[in-house]
Amino acid sequence: MTLLRKALAGTLAGCLSLVSACGSGEPEQTDSGPLVVWFPGNSETEMKLLKETVIPAFKQQTGTDVQVTFVDWAEISPKLNAAFAAGTAPDIIGHGVAATADLVHNDRIEDMTPYVEKLPAADREDLAAALPGGQVKGKQYNMPVIMTIRLIVYSGADFKAAGLNPDQPPQTWEAVKTTAEQLTKRDGGKITHAGLAVPSNPIGAQQAFGTLLWSSGGEYINAEGTKATLNSPEAVKALQFYTSLFQGPTAVDNTLGGTWSNSPPAQQPIVTGGASMQLSNSGDITKYQKAAPDRDLRVVMPPAFQGSKGRAFGGAANGLMINKDSKHKDRAWDFIKYMTTGETSVKYAETVGSLPIRASAAKSAYVTSNPELLKTVKALAVTHANPNVPGWVQMRDAIGKQLEQALHGKISAADALKQAATEVDKIIAANQ
Repeated sequence: MTLLRKALAGTLAGCLSLVSACGSGEPEQTDSGPLVVWFPGNSETEMKLLKETVIPAFKQQTGTDVQVTFVDWAEISPKLNAAFAAGTAPDIIGHGVAATADLVHNDRIEDMTPYVEKLPAADREDLAAALPGGQVKGKQYNMPVIMTIRLIVYSGADFKAAGLNPDQPPQTWEAVKTTAEQLTKRDGGKITHAGLAVPSNPIGAQQAFGTLLWSSGGEYINAEGTKATLNSPEAVKALQFYTSLFQGPTAVDNTLGGTWSNSPPAQQPIVTGGASMQLSNSGDITKYQKAAPDRDLRVVMPPAFQGSKGRAFGGAANGLMINKDSKHKDRAWDFIKYMTTGETSVKYAETVGSLPIRASAAKSAYVTSNPELLKTVKALAVTHANPNVPGWVQMRDAIGKQLEQALHGKISAADALKQAATEVDKIIAANQ
């Protein structure tokens, strides 16, 4: 599993239930002692980069000692709970952006808006696509370090074999479905080769549905974050389209209930030849291409439903936050700022196999060396993130359960969304 998939699975796996902040008043800033940083995950390449390159360079530049600990994704939230309760939480907390709102709600992390506002205007503009992912009610609490996006990856070789032009992929979701029908292979009523594979596991389903929902002009909740909007016509249209991929005579996907989206690149349907198109974490496009060079793998820019604008699930994935009780907030910000500089941020993204946070990264050798990766980075401008509100992970779980029911044909799309909206409204009320 890649760091990015661990990030999304870990941050959305369960709701943080953090105890309320202890202590009173603003802790006094001091310069003694090392800067303690927790990074989630156990990627060896990431550990090596940070320990052997980034941290030594930061110390040489600033004189600051950094003590870094890597915590498995499954353990990061429980260990943070215990550390906050004991007063031993790190100065800098690495986590997925989905954790941000709950940490803010529990008064655990520092508002970094004053620091961000001091960045040069050119830097803020360069980070414009990433910054909103770490914001809660317009304030910056999490500084993203990597980005993600869900796009359709397709096989140019399969397009050619089916008599389709690989240089002219479908541009609307309606055309995607029509193309997928042409690419699907069947043995009687059984699909033997998916024209389009879309994640249907709990977290993957929510993200896939989000892409369809936003591309139809819908939203999960209203702009004020006070009410679910899941029973809208746009949402019903999106879910009906989603279920049609798996159900009915024109179904194109035989992977319902599969967990392939969390598998290594070599096991992805688009790589193995099990599918001709796949809604995927497109930051992995270079890994897919390396695993299957004969598949001629490419990406489609975000499709739209007719009459709407194309959007894609994505934006900031992981980020760094400052513990509100840290005695080294200024030094903590210095480290975070260093991690988000142009050269460091691109190298970090390349090392973990993800997408960089800066628009200027589109000019880096990492991105320009691969035309498909370049398209993926350019598409970040139209990403749409999940709502960053308290209780979102609980909401995601409630939505996911109803999506699962609809995808398996147990209830209608309209009924699934009506029930999901009711559950989401209850969670919103509980977090007011």
